[in-house]
Amino acid sequence: MAEMPEIGKISPEVFNELIFPRLGAKGKDILVGPQHGVDVGIAQIGDKAVSFTCDPVFIVPEYGWERSAWFAIHIIASDAVTCGLRPRYLSIDLNLPMDMTRAQLEIVWETMHRECAKLGISVITGHTARYENCHYPMVGGATMIGIGGLDEYVTPRLARAGDQIIITKGPAIEATGIFAAMFPGLITEKFGPDFSRRAQQIFYRMSVVEDAMTAVSVGIREDGVSAMHDATECGIWGGLYELAQAANLGARVEKEKIIMEDCVPEVCRYFGIDDPYAAISEGTLIIACREHKAGEVVAALGRKGIKASVVGELTEPGMGMVLVEGGREAKLKHPIVDPFWKAFYNTLGRYKAQAAKE
Repeated sequence: MAEMPEIGKISPEVFNELIFPRLGAKGKDILVGPQHGVDVGIAQIGDKAVSFTCDPVFIVPEYGWERSAWFAIHIIASDAVTCGLRPRYLSIDLNLPMDMTRAQLEIVWETMHRECAKLGISVITGHTARYENCHYPMVGGATMIGIGGLDEYVTPRLARAGDQIIITKGPAIEATGIFAAMFPGLITEKFGPDFSRRAQQIFYRMSVVEDAMTAVSVGIREDGVSAMHDATECGIWGGLYELAQAANLGARVEKEKIIMEDCVPEVCRYFGIDDPYAAISEGTLIIACREHKAGEVVAALGRKGIKASVVGELTEPGMGMVLVEGGREAKLKHPIVDPFWKAFYNTLGRYKAQAAKE
């Protein structure tokens, strides 16, 4: 029997043992149901495909209220767009801590409203209250809904062997963005103010909305993108493993072909993350694409200022998960535990201890 992880998302084994066998009433209208590594469920309603995405409302005051609210919306939207349908509606529940003030809520909600308006998302219903025993960063939950034609969505089951794997932005985008937002003084002291400013700009790259919408604009299914997954917990290695597993395929990836953003390796080393590719990376999109459209997808992303590269391909399931590094092949494994959390809480503990002494 699989054990629960120390922190973060449950493992595929726990999901398959506890969650997957118990999914309530069965429905013939479900096009894409719950599956580990798939961020969106899709149901057929009339002649439309309707997508559903659920996530915590994640508010971290230390990021700054506006920056934190921006991220909260883009976390949910970044999952929603991985099915290729543009999100249209938001249902949101806010269970706020007792110490949150009206002024703070006003900044948070104004930012959420602004970002939803930019993305074309209407808030359709919700619940808002303050309660005892509610704490940051998990202050509620939300569901985002998209609508499109029955032939307009993508999902890993549409991927096939030979599809090219495209990765945007590279590893540890979220880890770097969060460290830069939380500890700008430490980064400035170590690397200088110019480096710190560049690192802090990475925070606003922690979204794959534009990445996904740009990719599917080139074409989908037989004429382009077949599946997408954002590299959240356990980063690129976890995201690649999850997408291939959900597609029931293998994968062959060349590490040297994965791009890496400026500031990422230095920040990760400084805060004790040995493998940036295993670290949390909201903002990094993993795309499976038919071979004849892969170059066009990369070019379209480039025109939007989004760095991307073809890093490998999906393979027959019997070939397994293969990582090529320095010309040598090794087994690509799911990291299971994201190194970001330990690095983050270690740094936070040292930071608070130092502040208390001062």
